Amino acid sequence: MDVPVAANVLGTLGAVCWSIQLIPQIIVNYRRHNATGLQPSMMMLWAWAGVPLGVYNIVKEYNIALRIQPQILTLLSLITWIQCYYYERKWSVYRSLLVVLPIAAVMGGIQAGLIIALRIPESKDIEWPMILMASLSAALLAAGVLRHYWDIWIHRTVRGISFLFVAIDAAGDVFSLASVFFQPKLDYLGIVIYATEFVLWCGVFAAGGYYNFLPWIKRRWSARASKRAVEQGCQSSGGSREGENGITLHENPSSSSVFRTASGNSGLRARNAQGRDLQDVE
Repeated sequence: MDVPVAANVLGTLGAVCWSIQLIPQIIVNYRRHNATGLQPSMMMLWAWAGVPLGVYNIVKEYNIALRIQPQILTLLSLITWIQCYYYERKWSVYRSLLVVLPIAAVMGGIQAGLIIALRIPESKDIEWPMILMASLSAALLAAGVLRHYWDIWIHRTVRGISFLFVAIDAAGDVFSLASVFFQPKLDYLGIVIYATEFVLWCGVFAAGGYYNFLPWIKRRWSARASKRAVEQGCQSSGGSREGENGITLHENPSSSSVFRTASGNSGLRARNAQGRDLQDVE
């Protein structure tokens, strides 16, 4: 399906999503000053996945948005990866830069070399090098997400990862996948690359719903039920105490009580009158 406008628009949306997908995660790490639960191996696998993906998209002459997309993925993945070491292993800024910058340079050099080298077999309709690039990219992207699956299985929760990041990344996969359908030639390998990661992110969402969202809902319901039970208990106990006090006061008249009956008052007046008469006689 050859619709260049649709391919460019969808590819641009996918590139935008992939451009900002890791930004929420980077901000969360910065605000918390930790990267607990975030897997550095996942971020490094993603950074390397951008290399063959960039080679594939550029050599296949995809639209400009899809060519830029892998470069942004690699850059943001490296930033998130080095955050794990900066916050969790207390690396200094100098040490972090000293490690991450050479890695980025090596990745860029490898990608540039592969682009130049693989244009030759592509021009001769030799497909296996591009199949290798697509397969390698899909495998690295999937391995990165699967690494988080292992953490979910071990801890029985989705921790250290921003669901906003997951949602944006999944949206980027959807837009990029749709963009491939509007290319001049339907590329099944491109479909596999983006569809694989999208399916895996759906699994992370499902795990988050099961391990995080459902327990949260149950806790909220339990808290509300407990609050209502306490309020009802207070009301019922307050009413019973009032009834008990009323019965006690009426059944046990006392000279010290402020509640006096009419008969009690008349008897008291009669006794006082008799006492005064005796005094007069004396």
